[in-house]
Amino acid sequence: MTSMLQYIQSFDTRTFLAFSRHPRHLRLSSISLRLSATADGWFYLLLVPLTLVTRPEQARHILQLAFVAFAVERACYYILKNTLRRQRPQQALAGFTASIKPADKFSLPSGHTSAAFLFVTFLCLTISPLFMPLYAWAAGVGCSRVMLGVHYPSDIVSGALLGTSIAINVV
Repeated sequence: MTSMLQYIQSFDTRTFLAFSRHPRHLRLSSISLRLSATADGWFYLLLVPLTLVTRPEQARHILQLAFVAFAVERACYYILKNTLRRQRPQQALAGFTASIKPADKFSLPSGHTSAAFLFVTFLCLTISPLFMPLYAWAAGVGCSRVMLGVHYPSDIVSGALLGTSIAINVV
């Protein structure tokens, strides 16, 4: 088990460093900053008018499910992050500085990614599968977190799995 965890950490570090040393890193950081900000929370409020317009007869039930889903996701995220206590790249990699200051101390799982995948999966399951292209946005949010230097790739994968699985189980 230890060797598997070491392999994952080694892969994460190599992949992370490859992204952060990319020649277009500064330009990508600017784009990543804007993309990451869309998952700060305010964007999810669009669920209210969207539900009221598209599913008025089910709006109350859908919005109650959304509240439960986001509450469960935030609780799981918090428990996992503070139990696993994985250091962020800036703390773990000597000489590396992230482009932004993260809101919390630990990196696994990515909360931005988890919430974004929860939101898209929830939309697809409760409103319409026509929202599936928004998975590209959710994946972009995850990639932006790596580009900004605050997460490793496996943090993103675990966040995506967490958000998606909670949405599926709540709905």
